Amino acid sequence: MSGLEAIIFDVDGTLADTERDGHRVAFNCAFNDEGLDWNWAPELYGKLLQITGGKERIQFYINNYCPGFVPSSGELKSFVAELHASKTHYYVQLLKEGKIPLRVGVKRLIDDARKQGVRLAIATTTTRENVTALLESTLGADSLSWFEVIAAGDIVPLKKPDPAIYRYVLEQLNLEPHVCLAVEDSANGVKSSLGANIKTVVTVNAYTENDDFSGASLVISDMGEEADPFKLLDGYAKGARCLDVSLLQEIMNQ
Repeated sequence: MSGLEAIIFDVDGTLADTERDGHRVAFNCAFNDEGLDWNWAPELYGKLLQITGGKERIQFYINNYCPGFVPSSGELKSFVAELHASKTHYYVQLLKEGKIPLRVGVKRLIDDARKQGVRLAIATTTTRENVTALLESTLGADSLSWFEVIAAGDIVPLKKPDPAIYRYVLEQLNLEPHVCLAVEDSANGVKSSLGANIKTVVTVNAYTENDDFSGASLVISDMGEEADPFKLLDGYAKGARCLDVSLLQEIMNQ
C-alpha cells in the first residue's frame, strides 16, 4: 500500500474552465490589437488545443492555416512571443475581473488536502503569470504559498504529452511517483503524468470529454460536491459523490 503524499494539479481545464471563455477570448483580443484578421472560434479552438503551449499553438496555426504569413516587423519567433505576451495580458485581466471561476469541487479538495497534510503542486504548460492570476483571483493572495512547486510555462524544454514537467515536479518535491497522484483533464495531460508513472484522475470538460484517457485510474465529470455529485465516466469510485483525499487514497491503493 502507498500513502498519498502529494496531489499534482494541471491548471487549464482542470482547476478552471479557462480555455473557451478565457484563453480563446484573450488570443482573439491580441490578434485584434495586432491588426490581424484571425479569429479563433470555439470549434477551431477545440482543434488547436491538441497543441500544448500558447506560443506553440500560434506557431501551429500560422503553419497550417496561414502558410506564407510574414509578420510586419521582426522575425517570426519574436513576433509569436510578443503576440503571446499580449494574449497573457488580456487573460490576466479577465481573471482579475473575476470572469473565470474555479470548477466545481476544486476549492473543497484543496482545503481537504491542506487539512490532512497532503502536499500540493502544479504541473502546467500555461505561464507562471497565468497561474498566479488564477489562484489569487479565486483563492486569495496567500494561495500561492499552498503549492510547494508551481511548474509552469517553459520551465522544461518539452511540453505535455512529454512527461518532463511531471518529472521536474517529482524532483522538486523529492518524492517517488507511487506516493503522488495527478489530476488532469486532457489526453495530453494523462500521457504526460502516466509517462512519469504517476496515477491519474481525470475531470473532463467540453473540449476533452471525447479524449482517450487510457490508463487513467478514474474519469469523472468534475470534482463534485456532496450536494452536486460528480458523474462517474470510467473507473471505480467506491460510491463516492465527490473527489476527496479519502477517495484519492483508495485509488492509490488499487
